[in-house]
Amino acid sequence: MEIATVQSITATKHGIILEKTERSFEELGVLNPAIYQDGNNIHMFYRAAKRGNFSTIGYCKFEGPKTLVERRSEPIFVPEYIYEIHGVEDPRITKIDDTFYMTYVTYDGINACGALATSKDLISFKKKGIITPKFILHDFTNLIRRHLQNPSIARILAFNTERNYPLTETMKENLFVWDKNVVLFPKKIDGKFIALHRLFPSIQIVSFEKKNDLTVEFWKEYIKNLPDHIILEPKFDHETSHIGPGAPPIETKDGWLLIYHAAERREKGLVYHSCAALLDLNNPAKVLSRLTKPIITPSEHYERHGYVNYVVFPTGTAIFDDLLYIYYGAADDKIAVASLNLNDLLTELKQNPHEDDIK
Repeated sequence: MEIATVQSITATKHGIILEKTERSFEELGVLNPAIYQDGNNIHMFYRAAKRGNFSTIGYCKFEGPKTLVERRSEPIFVPEYIYEIHGVEDPRITKIDDTFYMTYVTYDGINACGALATSKDLISFKKKGIITPKFILHDFTNLIRRHLQNPSIARILAFNTERNYPLTETMKENLFVWDKNVVLFPKKIDGKFIALHRLFPSIQIVSFEKKNDLTVEFWKEYIKNLPDHIILEPKFDHETSHIGPGAPPIETKDGWLLIYHAAERREKGLVYHSCAALLDLNNPAKVLSRLTKPIITPSEHYERHGYVNYVVFPTGTAIFDDLLYIYYGAADDKIAVASLNLNDLLTELKQNPHEDDIK
């Protein structure tokens, strides 16, 4: 167990809590879990990868933050539709009123989109379909043409143009601008669902009354004004590639605590870290504070060596006593957990007020 110093607080790494097995659906790796805490129990819905990197979602249960007591031998959530034929990935779970909402990434071998499923019992899930915008690069470019001088928009275009470059013309015609990492806030604000998502390389916010509101026309208007919806951009040395939402935001007395991931570009590839920011309770589009350094960074062998090296990818949290536990994918093939004092983290955040350098 390692103590990692972060600003003036410490994060304790508790090591690996879930690894791949010989079962075919998870023989390549387990990673990036959704977490729902029910008292002393943790329900974990994790991405399970088989050979060829085809993903499903597995389930296990913990007593307390780390004691594994149940693990299903088959996936509980699998691809059914053409848009997810290559996998269902990276789930997040939020409970609002009496319904569980699971957001996840669909992958068809070309496109990665954000999708939604709901459940009343955490056993059976009803898929609601893709909820993120679906625009090919040409259409997307036309929608944001008046913002092309905005550095944030320029980076989105540059990334998606780079993805287009090695593809055939037929593939380009069917390639959407990627939108991933959808997380829902655990309560409605002013009668609306609030979600964070990631059009590379920044974090955006969106609100809607019901899923059916997320029409093509809705997203056209949204993207026409995309700079207005960006709440966090890559800013620090550990964020030189991109950032994205991690776990669903946590309501605290000081604001919404957001644990997010940041990718740092280095000579040998990307290094993924876990970071923290604080959003206003009544207006979560307003960033109150943001730490200048990661709270978890890949320093252990299990985080530095795996299917993808140097990865800490946070996707779920739980609170036991005064400790915040952060669950994350380690090196893209195992699941680990770290903890830190929640009040200390909030105190540290309040000492790092956010400078609005976006708009």
